[in-house]
Amino acid sequence: MGRVLAIDYGSKRVGVAVTDPLKMIASPLDTIANDQIFKFLETYCQKESVETLVVGMPKNLQNEDTQSTAGVRDFVEKLKVKFPQLPVKLIDERFTSKMALQAMIAGGSKKKDRKEKAGNIDKVSATIILQSYLDQMI
Repeated sequence: MGRVLAIDYGSKRVGVAVTDPLKMIASPLDTIANDQIFKFLETYCQKESVETLVVGMPKNLQNEDTQSTAGVRDFVEKLKVKFPQLPVKLIDERFTSKMALQAMIAGGSKKKDRKEKAGNIDKVSATIILQSYLDQMI
């Protein structure tokens, strides 16, 4: 059985989350520099069995494209070319960064730590995207 890998794509950083092999639990994996994401994914897919890629698609409250949407669509097209054997699923990512920040606060993360570790928000956002995908599969 393969894992499901989720991506919160950003112009500077990319948050990555993954399921366990049974696809029951979504966990943060890493935050990668944008220009290193394909190398990271290649290496990870060589080590682990991945069966699906999930990418957060940014939309506004009116379900319209945002400034980030075009960059994510371009990334998704490159992802499909680089990994043609893997299905790519798109998930609405509205509010995931806010939810990630709230989760970090609820978990006891101090303001100073959240500012210093901005990349944590990206991988927690990817985890929320992945959990949304898993919830839809039930």
